[in-house]
Amino acid sequence: MSVPAIVLFASYLGFGAVLQSVGFPIGAGLVSTLLVWALPAQLILIGGIAAGTALPAVALAVAISSIRLLPMVVSVAPYIRGPRRSLFWELVSAHYVAMTVWLEGLRLLPHLPGEARLPFTLGLGNVLIAISMLGTLTGFLVAGEVPTPLAAALLLLTPLSFTILMVRNAARPTDWLALAAGFFLMPVTLGLEGGLDLMIAGIGGGTFAYVAGRLLERRRGQS
Repeated sequence: MSVPAIVLFASYLGFGAVLQSVGFPIGAGLVSTLLVWALPAQLILIGGIAAGTALPAVALAVAISSIRLLPMVVSVAPYIRGPRRSLFWELVSAHYVAMTVWLEGLRLLPHLPGEARLPFTLGLGNVLIAISMLGTLTGFLVAGEVPTPLAAALLLLTPLSFTILMVRNAARPTDWLALAAGFFLMPVTLGLEGGLDLMIAGIGGGTFAYVAGRLLERRRGQS
């Protein structure tokens, strides 16, 4: 139990209340938490189906929303590998790499012995998904007691928590540049059509931060 776990429970409490409000089956909602485990993508999934959007279009929107997770998997994958490589378990562990596991993995995995890293990732991921599913079920059952504004506020806890964790983990100038670029770019891209605002702001801000960070490091090296 930790602050990220509590925030996940509260956020999925709001997600469960949303399921109840749109008449989405709780069984399918729990499966979405288990298999998707990314609130933005899950909200796109639920909202699209509730609005009667064609399933291929919903699947494409969920896939585009989840592209943001690929760089996280690539960056944390080397820390997950133990002394004995197991492609199967590495692929399984990749499923757990959402924001919480990514941030905590980058912070904690480098300090663990090699043979402990994969079990740690699987244990952390399973517990967090179980907590998220419990939050989904609880939110669905108590939806009548949760006002809609409160449910929306609970969903907002996740990005706020992730922002705080990223600030805590920021150590290099590139990290701070990436955070600043994301904050400034997001309002500019928010009105773009197609739901690509988050991806464009993330790729644009991250690319700017990477290039600017490399230039700063090169300048320091020369001086």
